[in-house]
Amino acid sequence: MNIPMIYLASASPRRHELLQQIRIPHQVLDVPSPPGEDEPMHENESAAAYVRRTARDKALRAINWIAARSLPPRPILSADTTVILDQAVLGKPADLAEAHSMLERLSGHTHEVHTAIVLAHRGQLYEDVSITTVRMKELSQAEIEAYCQTDEPLGKAGSYGIQGAAAIFIEHISGSYTGVMGLPLFETHRLLTRAGLDD
Repeated sequence: MNIPMIYLASASPRRHELLQQIRIPHQVLDVPSPPGEDEPMHENESAAAYVRRTARDKALRAINWIAARSLPPRPILSADTTVILDQAVLGKPADLAEAHSMLERLSGHTHEVHTAIVLAHRGQLYEDVSITTVRMKELSQAEIEAYCQTDEPLGKAGSYGIQGAAAIFIEHISGSYTGVMGLPLFETHRLLTRAGLDD
């Protein structure tokens, strides 16, 4: 691969590590998020459309942030991950009580993890989305409480991280494991190629 330096418009350490894994040179941009953990959904907006829009909004905020600081122009990669259960978005929990409630809802059910990615390059936005189906085993109250005590659910869509202690809760996935982590690597490389960055 011969990909130039890009900006990663995400403070997620997992996305940074995943780009390092496939040797994509990048600089992390600490672009301030809008107030609140998750952006509100628009009226009549589907969960699938929501995750695409929030990834796009992140890219646009990064474009403006870079311009305001006269930083060198580079391609910008942004992403957003959402857990969807019965068409409802389960975002990042506000606290451990909300995390506990989300895990109760996910217990014994199959849900989808959508990770939308956007690459801004030379005035164009290139977009893709990874959709992974995940089945979580039936969780006991003791298991949920023990997991919440780790504080791992905080800051994670759906209140769990598949790469952490919650790995033992996952019975089956169909799709992209790295997409569930927060950055689908196959789709990310495909997007970079589409934009002509891997020539």
